[in-house]
Amino acid sequence: MNRVATGNSYSSVLNDLMRAQVRQQEANAQVSSGKVASNLKGFARQAETLLATRSIQTRVDAFLTQGKTLGAKLESQELALNQTADAAAGARQAIAEALATGHGDALMSELSSWFSSASDSLNARFGGRYLFAGGQVDTPPVSAGAMAELTTQPTVDAFFSNDNLVPTNQLDESTTIQSGFLADRLGGGLFDAFRQVQAFADANGDFTGRLTTAQETFLQSMLGDFETARSDLTDATARNGLIQNRVDKTMETQEARQAMLETMVGGITDVDMAEAISRLQQAQTTVQASAQVFNTLSQSSLLNLLQS
Repeated sequence: MNRVATGNSYSSVLNDLMRAQVRQQEANAQVSSGKVASNLKGFARQAETLLATRSIQTRVDAFLTQGKTLGAKLESQELALNQTADAAAGARQAIAEALATGHGDALMSELSSWFSSASDSLNARFGGRYLFAGGQVDTPPVSAGAMAELTTQPTVDAFFSNDNLVPTNQLDESTTIQSGFLADRLGGGLFDAFRQVQAFADANGDFTGRLTTAQETFLQSMLGDFETARSDLTDATARNGLIQNRVDKTMETQEARQAMLETMVGGITDVDMAEAISRLQQAQTTVQASAQVFNTLSQSSLLNLLQS
């Protein structure tokens, strides 16, 4: 006579049903998220590689963020440097025109205007910080607001308050560049030229009416000083442009690294969607089959067998 028992059958079918439900849940989560797992445990032996790759990604992202900020700062520097060079060129042009006409009635007014433009440019800010102040980013590097102030001190050095800390930036793990300029080095020569004109005017009177021989001789000598200042500032603008080009190339390299790392991470974390959908469908079928077997078994009992 055969022995009739359902306990072991219930246990076996129930375990199969629970395993099928777990597989269905895992496959459903993968299809919904597109990821292999939601935590490192789910990546098993690839977890260490994933951690290392994401660490590099974090550094690359930081370099890209810094590079974008630096690029914007360099654009602001370019504008300020161009304006300062224009002030030097404008001052020289004003003197040349006065010499050409032989009259200097508006000369001091024009020079004062160009000086104010240069002073404002050297006090330019980016992100609330002074561009050419060195490490003292919260202090205006130029204290002279008017050309007439230049003769109140023995030298123009007294009107610059920047320190000697040239701004630097790290482009990647191994590259650091000097990305900034200092106000006294940019404007020292130009301010000295303005000071000489102011000192001459203070000692000999403004350039009103027809220019005297002494005034013409003096102004003629100042053309070279303003031209030198303009040339130096133009060179600084060119150096700023070279820095911009270098930053742009580094950004391109970092963006390529970022794309490569994203591909590597995706190869570990991203699920094969077609395979995941197939496993989900198989799991759903298994759950349905196990549930049907469990339901059939639950309707079978020893009492039912004896009554049949």
